[in-house]
Amino acid sequence: MPGKNLSREEARQRARSIDLDRYRVHLDLTSAPDPAATTFRSTTTIEFRSSALGSATFVDLLAPAVRAVRLNGRDLDPAEVFDGARIALDGLAGTNELVVEADCAYSRTGEGMHRFVDPADGETYLYTHFEPADARRVFATFEQPDLKAPFTFTVTAPAAWDVYANAVHEEITEDGAARTWRFAPTKPISTYLTAVVAGPYHVARDHYGRDLPDGTRLEIPLAATCRRSLAPHFDADDIFTVTKQGLDFFHDEFDYPYPFGKYDQCFVPEYNIGAMENPGCVTFREEFVFRSKVTDAAYEGRANVVLHEMAHMWFGDLVTPKWWDDLWLKESFADFMGSISQVEATRWTGAWTTFANRRKAWAYRQDQFPTTHPITADIRDLEDAKLNFDGITYAKGASVLKQLVAYVGRDAFFAGARQYFKRHAYGNTVLTDLLDALEQTSGRDLKTWSAAWLQTSGVNALTPQLTADADGRITEFAVLQDGTTLRPHRIAVGLYDRDAAGDLVRTELVELDVTGARTVVPALAGRPRPALVLVNDADLTYCKIRFDEVSLETLRGGLGLIRDDLARALAWSAVWNLTRDGLMPTRDYLDLVLRFAGRESDIGVLQSLHQQAKGALDLYADPAWRAEGGRLLAEGAVRELRAAAPGSDQQLAWARFTALVADAPEQLQLVRGLLEGTARIDGLDVDQELRWALWLPLAASGDAGAEELEGELQRDNTASGRRQLVQCLAARPTPEAKAAAWAAVVDSDELPNALVEAQIAGFAQAGRRDLTAGYTDRYFAVLESVWEQRTIEIAMRIVGGFFPKFQTEQATLDRADAWLDGHPDAAPALRRLVLECRDDLARALRAQACDRG
Repeated sequence: MPGKNLSREEARQRARSIDLDRYRVHLDLTSAPDPAATTFRSTTTIEFRSSALGSATFVDLLAPAVRAVRLNGRDLDPAEVFDGARIALDGLAGTNELVVEADCAYSRTGEGMHRFVDPADGETYLYTHFEPADARRVFATFEQPDLKAPFTFTVTAPAAWDVYANAVHEEITEDGAARTWRFAPTKPISTYLTAVVAGPYHVARDHYGRDLPDGTRLEIPLAATCRRSLAPHFDADDIFTVTKQGLDFFHDEFDYPYPFGKYDQCFVPEYNIGAMENPGCVTFREEFVFRSKVTDAAYEGRANVVLHEMAHMWFGDLVTPKWWDDLWLKESFADFMGSISQVEATRWTGAWTTFANRRKAWAYRQDQFPTTHPITADIRDLEDAKLNFDGITYAKGASVLKQLVAYVGRDAFFAGARQYFKRHAYGNTVLTDLLDALEQTSGRDLKTWSAAWLQTSGVNALTPQLTADADGRITEFAVLQDGTTLRPHRIAVGLYDRDAAGDLVRTELVELDVTGARTVVPALAGRPRPALVLVNDADLTYCKIRFDEVSLETLRGGLGLIRDDLARALAWSAVWNLTRDGLMPTRDYLDLVLRFAGRESDIGVLQSLHQQAKGALDLYADPAWRAEGGRLLAEGAVRELRAAAPGSDQQLAWARFTALVADAPEQLQLVRGLLEGTARIDGLDVDQELRWALWLPLAASGDAGAEELEGELQRDNTASGRRQLVQCLAARPTPEAKAAAWAAVVDSDELPNALVEAQIAGFAQAGRRDLTAGYTDRYFAVLESVWEQRTIEIAMRIVGGFFPKFQTEQATLDRADAWLDGHPDAAPALRRLVLECRDDLARALRAQACDRG
């Protein structure tokens, strides 16, 4: 990968010397249905200006072959100017026209032009994904975000296909078995935001209209697409409902009409991420098309992603960060806007609870790694950029923005955003551009705030400290702050006591600013000492919550009795952080889950508890107690499954959790009975996705063989079914199954990205650690070759997925340290991934020590 990298300094130098006028790109995709065809024809014409006559520059291109390069009518020899990643250009004129004809490769990694063949009907589907720098896999580019230009795409494809791109198509011409689609020029956008989606996609259409303040009317054609075989499951009406709600919200708040014409949302197969904000042609992972029953948390999650990507139309697409240092200028804002719009414009009015429970858990984990970074990061090159699409940039940044809104006021915040859009439309910005706008509308100096929150790393912990007199009244209340950097926090402190029904209810809420290591709260002096103190009630700031001893005892006896959903979610988040930090024994945390998770009404919180409980058992429990903990957890899952309301989301969640933790013969017997119809839980529909979830523990325990699993594929010969089968086969507890999974991913690069992920998931089952123990040395031996030979997307999955995280022993930690010490010159991005895995392992060992007592 080093030859494919681009440094920040190279990008700066190039941006200083050239200005772009336009791109014209012609892609011939007629070869795509032929499985033997590995490439497609790409012709790029770039018109640009140079500030220095006779100077040199380069364009980026990753292609198996370049057929021709013409600069200002002068033919250049591809063998001399193309090195596999860049085309060197010299002798530039004031105005220049570059034409590059290349054979570009179809991808199976989700990068560039991804090709997928649907096993259900044999149809071929294509889509592009370019962030941060993979447009160069499809056409010749100046691959950096601050070199924006209008793009005109022309795409020739099989006649039976439809083609989607950023702009509307202006003309379609027939030529026998092919059709050529000519699209209108886009607005000026960055290369990574361009998109092409092509294939026999099923499409649903709708329309959004809005009267604008100037008396004109905004008309936005809407489309939503998926593969034809998924069409029976495609609930496009629900997607359009959320889309229109979001467009209403953002037009009301941003006062800048949607600038990109149409709004297509394409749900595509084998997608590496949740979604991508290509203007006018947003792409989503097709797992958001639900084939089977899912809980409302899944619909909430999909709506959040729809709104997140829509917010990007302004934060990221209209106004784009100059370089990846300011990635937060788009991702943090989209994450925050996705939640606030969901709360204020859709039926998911409790979305801040989900944000507190899920998104912030991601941020807290990332921010405690030794590789943590400020929200405004130091991004030296493209490999750095790829790794910084993380919990800091997304969830911590969004959390800090929520705090900023509380600090400057909602009206001032959105007024600043409006100024920002108008001032920098179709341009590129840095941190100070946004802060200047917010300072003007709020009247506040944000430089100190920025230095504390955006330019430092790490998470603070806030702990209540209180004393009481003989009558049980508070004599002094203070909030203690720890952390490497002490920050200003706007928080609310909630006091809770039991009501007549025994529930914990808020009796007092005080807002204050926390500064320094200790902040006294005079307003709470004289109040009766409560049963529970919740600092950061309402989740206004970004911090870990700690408890005084009385509050912790209250939670041990009644965490599930907190009546307010958000407060209860914050308490769950806090005890999870205590467990991860080795301050609460894992068995105590699992006891809380067993006693109170069954009472949890918020389905998103419940499903998070299930994931965290399984992770705690596998990684943080004392190995000597793990079997007992697993027995208790599995018995509790079955008990709650039987007790859940028939047909409820809770019942489905407990059924999936039962499949996740089932291990003992009696639980596996129930699992098989549900599959075969000999056992029944009233109201539980064992549909196809649940069937695969039930097959997995049978495969992992050795109670289901390859023949049975292959038989299930006959019921579900789909892309999803094949992924599930691959995971089940790799999960089988045999040396042969593990060796086959390793070989398929590490020793070969034939698998597509989705099956790489499935093989790794099956290989890394926690139950039979003995079967994977022998791969530790092999893992460290192949790291550098994997990083050099694979695309960064696949390399990241291998490095993170095969790390021996379940070998929770000091010897494994020593082995990781030895690799890090012995490879100081390894690629920085590779070292970062290994270091983060190593830190997770060290955390697990500390938590196990706490659990031993």
